[in-house]
Amino acid sequence: MALILDGKTVSEKVFACIAEEAKALPVQPCLAVIIVGDDPASQIYVDHKKKNCEQVGFRSLEYALPAETGQAKLLAIIAELNADESVHGILCQSPLPKGFDYDEQAVCRAVSPAKDVDMFHPENVGRLTLGEPRFLPCTPAGVLALLDDAGIDLAGKHVVVVGRSNIVGKPMALLVLQRHATVTICHSRTKDLAEITRQADVLIAAVGRLHLITADMVKQGAVVVDVGMNRLKGRKVRGDVDFDAVAAKASHITPVPGGVGPMTRAMLMQNTLTAAKAAIE
Repeated sequence: MALILDGKTVSEKVFACIAEEAKALPVQPCLAVIIVGDDPASQIYVDHKKKNCEQVGFRSLEYALPAETGQAKLLAIIAELNADESVHGILCQSPLPKGFDYDEQAVCRAVSPAKDVDMFHPENVGRLTLGEPRFLPCTPAGVLALLDDAGIDLAGKHVVVVGRSNIVGKPMALLVLQRHATVTICHSRTKDLAEITRQADVLIAAVGRLHLITADMVKQGAVVVDVGMNRLKGRKVRGDVDFDAVAAKASHITPVPGGVGPMTRAMLMQNTLTAAKAAIE
């Protein structure tokens, strides 16, 4: 049976380290979160981030805007936060409401790269590609922190990433390349997906399709990381991996919930701390 990569436990260690570093700063790190509309899942995420700020001693600001808020108003708020030296991190919770004329790319570009703790600004994406990151992408960095805590060295390993999103798949591939892994990216048009995933020493599923990864797609003893978040009826969440079946075959596996999710928020706090430290240098 696979060992569990417990994001709740590891994230608590990260939060404790961040809180200690924050105490030593001459300023209080501050994260501003903008949420547009009343999407329940987005509000849950924002509430979690607020609690995490309290946990590590950060100041948190929340701007809750109605769904019909115009893009000009949204960009004006971002501009004010960019100019506020007491604010170190800014994120606009995605997705923005459908049915209104929002340009999500324009919103991402409006956030100052120095305060872009979600790491969506093109400048920060480019710096990551060059191996000179200002911040690390939150979810991929959280995955690496989980692997590091378990003592899993990626050098020379074959890592297969299923998913090519700008938020997880692409930056995940870049980060494991920097750890000297050999990387294969799979996606919806990949032929013979199972044949490729069975070659993985480390398999990272980040598609958003319930139980896409089954036991016959996993090599014996592989490390399996499930980034998927698929909401079922009620508030239940399950991943992209058929957990029970795959856990009987893998050496290590992340649960959903309680695996990568807490680590994503921990890395958001880490990026905010990094931004605060940079602001006072």
